[in-house]
Amino acid sequence: MGSESRLEPRRADVNSKPSIPALLAEFGGGYAAALGIELDSLRPENIYKWFLAAVLYGARISESLATRTWHEFERSGILAPQYILDTSWDSLVKILDRVGYARYDYKTATKLLVVNRALLADYAGDLNTLHAAATDPVDLEQRIMALGKGIGPTTTGIFLRELRGRWEKAIPPLSPLALAAAKTIGFLAERTPTDSALALLQQQWREADLQNGRFSDFEAALVHAGLRRRRRSRRA
Repeated sequence: MGSESRLEPRRADVNSKPSIPALLAEFGGGYAAALGIELDSLRPENIYKWFLAAVLYGARISESLATRTWHEFERSGILAPQYILDTSWDSLVKILDRVGYARYDYKTATKLLVVNRALLADYAGDLNTLHAAATDPVDLEQRIMALGKGIGPTTTGIFLRELRGRWEKAIPPLSPLALAAAKTIGFLAERTPTDSALALLQQQWREADLQNGRFSDFEAALVHAGLRRRRRSRRA
């Protein structure tokens, strides 16, 4: 399709510079905003909604299935820790099955109960409290992963990526998908060291001086581009 060719790797003009607005126009911004979750206010209920979404996106399922699953939880009215716990394991499994999550339904239902029980017990269900308790970015990531088995670096990175610039201690590593896409599209040179890639992309975001959005939108768009690149490579 024509829309899939606008941000292909540079070939003919090696001096051409990719456009952040064009990337955002093609792939959109943050995942949370796409779900209708507003994070700027840091309202605990909204941060939790994004956390639940991140848990789903961090599983080994497609992005579209994770999105459908989150919306099913939304329709079922269980977008809060206590509501998850008040929902029986069997009911959670049925919700997951309704959207085709059957391969991981038992494991995910158990994980959701364990994680939300820990979140309520340790932080009164408030992820802002968890952030405040963390001594630094590393401790923040460890506290999130300590909520339960199945919350690993991938899920934690997804969650914190969209809180970058919102939570002081949310400084996750650049997603490997975003890094690969940035190099393929041309935002970064192929030999850019991984440890300097994030700072270079943040500099480009500042230089673009866009009136709306955050760097996390740029990063999320790169993740979208990286996912498409990975799908194409698997089909090849």
